[in-house]
Amino acid sequence: MPLSHIRQIVIGRRLPTSAHAEERLTRASGLAVLSSDALSSVAYATQEALLVLVVAGTSSSILGWSVPISGAIVLLLGIVILSYRQTIRAYPQGGGSYIVAHENLGLYPGLVAGASLMIDYILTVAVSISAGVDNLTSALPILRPYIVDVCLVFIVLLTLANLRGVKESGRIFMVPTYAFIFSIFVLIGTGFYQQLTGHVDPVHHRQEPCTLPQNHLASS
Repeated sequence: MPLSHIRQIVIGRRLPTSAHAEERLTRASGLAVLSSDALSSVAYATQEALLVLVVAGTSSSILGWSVPISGAIVLLLGIVILSYRQTIRAYPQGGGSYIVAHENLGLYPGLVAGASLMIDYILTVAVSISAGVDNLTSALPILRPYIVDVCLVFIVLLTLANLRGVKESGRIFMVPTYAFIFSIFVLIGTGFYQQLTGHVDPVHHRQEPCTLPQNHLASS
């Protein structure tokens, strides 16, 4: 089988520049593509914030910082939504971070905005994939020795999905995006149901006494 045929099967046929207008996203597929940052933050940001707080201590005063941290994240998302709405009204034909910053602030702010966006894309893929694989290996411990390999496989699949074009990749990302949104509502609904029916048992933490190792006691 020739290489060009394999390439067409994997990433699809080449599209001319004139077909750019046809590569439009519907509202359903656009949500799956454009909301990936916010959804990925919902998926792992809370867990990562709690892990950092647990390192600082397990007292209620330390873990209580999770509430203001969540509030700051919600405030940031609100600012992003307002910014997007203003950008859409000012640039109805489309305007990215570089275009908006360059036309309103100048060349160097535009370059900074474009560079920061590229760094954000790289970090989003790295952190999202690593967090997802960490959850996957916690459910399937047999994959734990192959964490790096599984991460690389998912990065390759994500790359191939994006290479298939905006329209087709939007259709691909619709499945995990809406499945995740549905699972979040199921999780919240189940938690409220368990709480209202009294099926949530309180967890009592017992303070373990501080003990020194035996070899330390012997040397004393």
